[in-house]
Amino acid sequence: MSWEKDIEELHRREALAEKMGGEEKLARQHGRGKLDARERLKRLVDAGSFREIGKIAGRGTYDENGDLADFAASNFIFGRADIDARPVVASADDFTVRGGAADAALHRKFVQCEAMAHELGLPLIRMIDGTGGGGSVKTLETMGYTYVPMVPGWEHIVRNLDTVPVVALALGPTAGLGAARIVASHYSVMVRGVSQLFAAGPAVAAAIGDDLTKEELGGSDIHTRNGVVDDEVASEDEAFTAARRFLSYLPSSTGKLAARTANDDPVDRREEELLSIVPHEAKQVYSMRRIIEALFDRGSVFEMGRRWGQAAITAFARLDGWPVAVLASDPSFLGGSWEARTSEKAERFVKLAEQFRLPVVHLVDNPGFMIGGEAERAGTIRYGVNAMNAIYKATIPWASIVIRRAYGIAGSAMSNAERFQYRFAWPSGDWGSLPIEGGIEVAYKSEIEASDDPAAKLEDIRDRLNKVRSPFRTAEHFGVEDIIDPRDTRPRLCEFADLAWRKLG
Repeated sequence: MSWEKDIEELHRREALAEKMGGEEKLARQHGRGKLDARERLKRLVDAGSFREIGKIAGRGTYDENGDLADFAASNFIFGRADIDARPVVASADDFTVRGGAADAALHRKFVQCEAMAHELGLPLIRMIDGTGGGGSVKTLETMGYTYVPMVPGWEHIVRNLDTVPVVALALGPTAGLGAARIVASHYSVMVRGVSQLFAAGPAVAAAIGDDLTKEELGGSDIHTRNGVVDDEVASEDEAFTAARRFLSYLPSSTGKLAARTANDDPVDRREEELLSIVPHEAKQVYSMRRIIEALFDRGSVFEMGRRWGQAAITAFARLDGWPVAVLASDPSFLGGSWEARTSEKAERFVKLAEQFRLPVVHLVDNPGFMIGGEAERAGTIRYGVNAMNAIYKATIPWASIVIRRAYGIAGSAMSNAERFQYRFAWPSGDWGSLPIEGGIEVAYKSEIEASDDPAAKLEDIRDRLNKVRSPFRTAEHFGVEDIIDPRDTRPRLCEFADLAWRKLG
């Protein structure tokens, strides 16, 4: 006897699942300028690679004969797929079914999705669109009781943060558990004008007197500046591209190594603009991003978190095809001084590199921790020391290039000074316990006041000190390992990447 009728029933249920929330709900989703969950999965992963798990899970309605009369699909879709020919776990909330709320979901699907990632060692992508919480207040009456809050499967979310790369894409309004699932990731993205994120939405916030729109309460302008979310993009397709690029630099799980890619950018490429890119005038700024683009493989730089902690640039890049983590100062923001947010950003990035075993290249121009009343109120020194501790705890290969300034405790956080210093300085290097600018008048006050020409005396002292602070004097005492022609930086860094990956491999 054939099982053909059962197979027909299976296909019928699969077809019902593919209708998601129904034509009206899908039209409403598309009318908001948003893709539906299945289209998102299709565009994110390699063509034809998605194999859904639990497709016919949902809530069936049966007639008096016990036959299926109707079917409401689960509002969470997940499965195995490929990204750049590498297996991943991909998931998407379906906003067309009860707005993605957990009271319309099957919790075991969430749990199994998260468990699959860390137990099989596969990167995880969450596409989040909805609340993901416990439903509305009306749910109380439906249930007939309340419950002590708990999140099914959160243990697996925590394990994933320790074991596999996790990407979260906010693709619509996300509140409560949905927002928490975004934050519990290694890399997160919002779509400008489409995504919002909050602990509770505008209606709930209004109850405490905050009468705000969704954008005012939790738009990307807020969360890409406070460090809650890493990046914003202009469209869902850009979010998918960002997710794919982020994963391309990382291994599938901890304990494995990231892949090298083919490289046609010459290792010995020397850029003439590097010879004059740093101004002689200490107060003049320059573009650290231009330096980064000149040093690393062409087209390989992938910056993250550009809008928060802006005195530090954090990026993945490649050197002769080898992936590396890039931490760099940005002198165009606060002169490169590390304030609280920048320190937090540096700490998180170094821990990410350590977790997934990416060598670090640190391009240094750090005049110190930010000073002043606001910096003190923000707890800058605590965040700064946390960043320094992360750097000192790191065991991955580390190279530092001192581009210009390195002052004080923050300057000493360029690397772990107790390890072998794979370090080079440019002739523009300027370092010490504190900058001489502004300190000469105090240190030499009596000498200057006793002079017949205080202005000339001050200038004479400044000239003397400038000769003493020459980086060549430091190199004489092996206080810095090597001073190099800036044009030689890429060849030296490619050499470092080769040695670093020999060690890691």
